[in-house]
Amino acid sequence: MVYSSCFMSEAKEKVESAQNAFTAEFVRFVDLNLNGSDLADAEALMRELGELKIRHTGKKSALAESKKLIGKVAPEERGEFGQYVQSVEKEIVSQIETVETALTAFISNAKIELERLDVTIPGRRPRTGHLHPITILRQKIEDIFVSMGYAIEDDREIETDYYNFDALNIPEDHPARESQDTFYTTEGFALRSQTSTVQIRAMERRGVPIRIIAPGKVFRRDTPDMTHVPMFHQIEGLCVDKGITMAHLKGTVTEWLKRLFGEDTVTRFRPSYFPFTEPSAEFDFSCFKCGGTGTVGGLQEAVGSGQNTSGSIVDVDQPTANSQQPTGERCRPCKGSGWIELGGCGMVHPNVLKACSVDPQVYSGFAFGFGLERMAAMLFNIDDIRHMFENDVRFLEQFR
Repeated sequence: MVYSSCFMSEAKEKVESAQNAFTAEFVRFVDLNLNGSDLADAEALMRELGELKIRHTGKKSALAESKKLIGKVAPEERGEFGQYVQSVEKEIVSQIETVETALTAFISNAKIELERLDVTIPGRRPRTGHLHPITILRQKIEDIFVSMGYAIEDDREIETDYYNFDALNIPEDHPARESQDTFYTTEGFALRSQTSTVQIRAMERRGVPIRIIAPGKVFRRDTPDMTHVPMFHQIEGLCVDKGITMAHLKGTVTEWLKRLFGEDTVTRFRPSYFPFTEPSAEFDFSCFKCGGTGTVGGLQEAVGSGQNTSGSIVDVDQPTANSQQPTGERCRPCKGSGWIELGGCGMVHPNVLKACSVDPQVYSGFAFGFGLERMAAMLFNIDDIRHMFENDVRFLEQFR
């Protein structure tokens, strides 16, 4: 159906209305000035321009509806109306494309500027991390024991009463089971108070003969101070085989201490008590700073220093003489005694072997244990072991 010629004027009015609506919205893009704008502003304008383009030139726009009227205009006026609609559309599209080109160029340049790398600027070398002092010491000790034929074992830190106490010959009425000595969970488990639990599990799993060390965290209800923390690191050693004696224990402890502190290191053993070893002893070694003299400074003739120069084991009741000793200030690591207390040791108690299904009539063994924090404090001259757990970068950077 073809409308009369009066329809022509009505159709043109619709096209003009669509053009005016575009002009009213597009006015903010006329004479667009991007000075002072950043990438985010330009991208926001580009999105806004895209939405405007869809509203005024898309399939559902007023201009698209005007194109549908071309076929309804009188034949003699159809060509003129069609040209008019196309000219309006061309003008709208041209204005949009002009602004679109400007925004595209601005966004492209802004991205290039953001990603620009000035190769003439001096580079900043990335800061590399380094090992913690406790880790440094632990790895040194592990390397020594691995070279002596020991394996490194690790296991869980939350244990049952059996592995934390019963299997270690600690009866129910033993003070170590008191709540003020150990951390307990609400389910009845306990945080291990020594890495001896790893030795029990290793013997159950691997059987005997066995030679292992067990480094790891242990927990005790100590009040934090300069020499105590409730969580610390410990290394325990275990050797079980046929014919193992106290002499093997002394030789092993002396050998690894010599490898760590030097061939002149002397060890001594003092009687002690531990429920999981019998006999038991505390072992000390000659101070690495003062050489076992107790003081640092000059030299003078002296006797009775408590160590000899041959590097042999010295029992507590068999002191030997050293020809010279320093005089002057009292040595800090050994507190003037010439000896540094390190840890406990002893022959594995028969009850512990039985708990692991090992016949104590056939096999025997020794065990020893010591804390890493105090040893690290002595080696690195740290006056408060709490510094090692405070994560202060100013402190940790000293151990690069």
